Amino acid sequence: MVLPKCRYISVVFFAFVVLLINNGVEAFHKVYPHLQSVSTISVSGQHRTAYHFQPPKNWINDPNGPMYYKGIYHLFYQYNPKGSVWGNIVWAHSVSKDLINWRSLEHALYPSKPFDKFGCWSGSATIVPGKGPVILYTGVVDDKQTQVQCYAIPEDLNDPLLQKWVKPDKFNPILVANKGVNGSAFRDPTTAWLSKDGHWKILVGSRKNLTGIAYLYRSKDFMNWVQAKHPIHSKGETGMWECPDFYPVLLRGNAGLETSEEGNHVKYVFKNSLDITRFDYYTVGTYFKDKDRYAPDNTSEDGWGGLRYDYGNFYASKSFFDPSKNRRILWGWANESDTKEDDVRKGWAGIQAIPRTVWLDSTGRQLVQWPVEELNSLRGKEVNMNSQKLQMGDYVEVKGITAAQADVEVTFSFASLDKAETYDPKWVNAQDLCAQKGSKLQGGVGPFGLLTLASQNFEEFTPVFFRIFKGPDKHVVLLCSDARSSSLKSSMYKPSFAGFVDVDLATKRKLSLRSLIDHSVVESFGEGGKTNILSRVYPQLAVANQAHLFVFNNGTEPISVENLKAWSMNPADIK
Repeated sequence: MVLPKCRYISVVFFAFVVLLINNGVEAFHKVYPHLQSVSTISVSGQHRTAYHFQPPKNWINDPNGPMYYKGIYHLFYQYNPKGSVWGNIVWAHSVSKDLINWRSLEHALYPSKPFDKFGCWSGSATIVPGKGPVILYTGVVDDKQTQVQCYAIPEDLNDPLLQKWVKPDKFNPILVANKGVNGSAFRDPTTAWLSKDGHWKILVGSRKNLTGIAYLYRSKDFMNWVQAKHPIHSKGETGMWECPDFYPVLLRGNAGLETSEEGNHVKYVFKNSLDITRFDYYTVGTYFKDKDRYAPDNTSEDGWGGLRYDYGNFYASKSFFDPSKNRRILWGWANESDTKEDDVRKGWAGIQAIPRTVWLDSTGRQLVQWPVEELNSLRGKEVNMNSQKLQMGDYVEVKGITAAQADVEVTFSFASLDKAETYDPKWVNAQDLCAQKGSKLQGGVGPFGLLTLASQNFEEFTPVFFRIFKGPDKHVVLLCSDARSSSLKSSMYKPSFAGFVDVDLATKRKLSLRSLIDHSVVESFGEGGKTNILSRVYPQLAVANQAHLFVFNNGTEPISVENLKAWSMNPADIK
């Protein structure tokens, strides 16, 4: 089954995108000259997160080269040390024993060589047997944004913290754009994998006009790379493919696989970050190793209407294999939704989503994601709600926790689906459907869910909720995280994010939801992590101890809160 499309780009917007691309403008790397000279003097604590990763001040974006080495987790990330807008980018570096509490080190990479004089942009890390960790990254060589691929290695392999990195002149840059490759759209090399024929292979994201492309390169020694005769994959009308990721997943089970794993027991995930839409899309498919081609399964739509890691504010993601717990972990960046001027005033911008364990769903059609188990160590006071009936119009408060800094897990059940609204096949865009229906418009089965970051008199609230429709073949489940009522402040982006949930209600009458609430973040996982939505919100009233949490139902079908557990979350130790 192919689920309804979750994103639609209008003809007007598409024409605007064509205009941008034809004029050489890439939205992701927009420079704000009037703000570049504004350094961070003070930092506002309001809306700063307590347990999501963010440095003490300034701008961050893409997670780069996460890895596990000698008992230490490493996170590199794009960082502006001079202010809270994009620019002056370096590779910042933090380390952790548990993925939750972090200590920052000196920057790993910063512009210092002719091949990266104008920028050290995103990339990946690979642990090469006999050589140790190697960073592959994009260097910018001139003010025309000509991009090349470079490498860096640790100064001391015996240092588990990998505190110093060097960029050897020999072999650097290891890749330049060949004839026919767009040199100003040629970036973000992937983690390498070693094939059975002894060749290392990497992908580099690019575009040709509006066709998104992932070029494949091979090497015997990790230094001398040759471009394959054809890309591993491409797709028309998708624009620039940023931050590609390519990795194997088990057909059965939730264990992770090392990136070079091969065999009949695996499928492959190909993910790209579309610069046009600012979302991360992925497909599940087959890697034909003899041809170095990837083909999505017929259950994975390729392009704007396809599956996404997250249907909210989540971009430029990067995964890595964690051998210490035999799992694959996914990092993703969540940008701010207020204005750049707001970012300058508050002195910071950007966070990383909670790292997620990722595996293939039992259906084989999609991935499942769940917050890493280490997050549970921050759980403090717990409250419970069981067998709470919700009639239409009921709002029941979850009391006794810090509602602005919480972790909530809840299972909702319903006796019948007879009252479900009829699904209109024209409703292919989940986000538009969420905006049309909302959380307050009466439905049949739903809307029901959580009302997060609510003020005392409901002037502000961010609802995360389900709504169920009766489709021609099966019921359609919509999950929404609607920020339109999240803040009294108007000068910000307040979308109604949404995605459809692939679940068969014929065999059960219940749905589960987990929401991580962290001041300016509501990060939600629907039905065990099948559909996930991260929202950035900035309440003016529902802050700190003035925030409230409710369960609610605005459908005519009664809903039961079978089991709810909520925890106050202690802050992570991020230095």
